[in-house]
Amino acid sequence: MTGRAIEEGLRARVWRGTTYWSGRARLGDLGVFAKRFPSTVSGPPFVLVHGIGVSSRYFHPLAVALAEYGPVYLIDLPGYGAAPSARRDVSLGEHAAVLAELLDALGLVDPVLVGHSMGTQIVTRLAVDRPDVTDRLVLIGPTMDPAARTFLRASLRLGHDLLREPPLTNAIVVWDYIVRCGPVYYFRQLPHLLDDRIERRMPLLTARTLVLRGDRDPIAPAVWSRRLAELAPDGRFEEVEGAHVMMFTDPARAARLIEEHAAQR
Repeated sequence: MTGRAIEEGLRARVWRGTTYWSGRARLGDLGVFAKRFPSTVSGPPFVLVHGIGVSSRYFHPLAVALAEYGPVYLIDLPGYGAAPSARRDVSLGEHAAVLAELLDALGLVDPVLVGHSMGTQIVTRLAVDRPDVTDRLVLIGPTMDPAARTFLRASLRLGHDLLREPPLTNAIVVWDYIVRCGPVYYFRQLPHLLDDRIERRMPLLTARTLVLRGDRDPIAPAVWSRRLAELAPDGRFEEVEGAHVMMFTDPARAARLIEEHAAQR
């Protein structure tokens, strides 16, 4: 599928007064749902990749803020959000391969790849498998801390985080988990998140990497997040006020840090 075909299939939508474009794309036997927030400046494209169970909806405030610096693309991965049902389990490597195919089809050159939670595992996998795709990575609330790589411990941290998030954030996340993703697909995907060893990929990265976390994030502790930044050959660590979904609660600060990272040469 060509980038032109994807762009022509997009339809206009409005979120809080901001017009963006969205549509589905079929890549092999898997499908994605893409959104494009246009920009009036010719900055680098930003591609935002969500975490497990959720969709790109929680990226909307960050997308509006980042659009001040360049066009923004939000992706619902196969089986998530508004993407077509995957009808089977999908590995992290397959998510990364589908994302790479979409970026190629759209003709995006050196996009800034921004992953959140499980999305950090996917974009680092893509950056290692296809180092030609990007020279900038942003990892927000990276998973999974080795101290929580069991179902029980990961669930306890998620529950802890829900107590620290504002009601609107929880409403979006819980609805996506229960209704749009569904328990069956979530429990198929969870072992991939828990079994993955993102720390082994960090030293292999050629892209300049920014690791971000909320200062009250119980899922991605400071020690773990800082360690990942230190493992990257060209890594940096920053904190933003908030919990795990801090890019929803403080999008302006997150966007400034991401733009500064993108502008560094």
